[in-house]
Amino acid sequence: MPEEARNLSIRPASPEEASLLSDLALRSKAHWGYMPEFLEACRAELTLSSDYIASSPVFVLEEEKRPVGFYGLRERVDDIELVYLFIEPAAMNRGYGKRLWKHLVETAAKLSPKKISIESDPYAESFYKRMGAEAVGFVLSSVQADRKLPLLEFHLS
Repeated sequence: MPEEARNLSIRPASPEEASLLSDLALRSKAHWGYMPEFLEACRAELTLSSDYIASSPVFVLEEEKRPVGFYGLRERVDDIELVYLFIEPAAMNRGYGKRLWKHLVETAAKLSPKKISIESDPYAESFYKRMGAEAVGFVLSSVQADRKLPLLEFHLS
């Protein structure tokens, strides 16, 4: 179905949406079947603050004026870090992640870094690779010390 027929739009997030977007991130992560204890341990990492939203590039994808996904970036000296990219579970597999990815690449390119760095959930790694990111190693999880997370990079041209 064409995007116009679905009434899709991407807009900047507002600081008042911090709780709504944090809840969406947690629901999206839960989609992968993680245990409740692990999800609870991830809660702080998946929580957006209103200050972060006010000071960083954070964008919301809406379908019929209802948030169905979002992403958030963090500017660093040598790159842009993709901090958040989450889709509402009921809206997965509709091309929304790809739509947000395209928007975030355009946003990052305007900020002039050479690359986007991604510490990926293992279940999302294949998505980022399909989008053109390359695996460059692993980082240790801040939630579970013995858990390695894929580290990917997307080079901007």
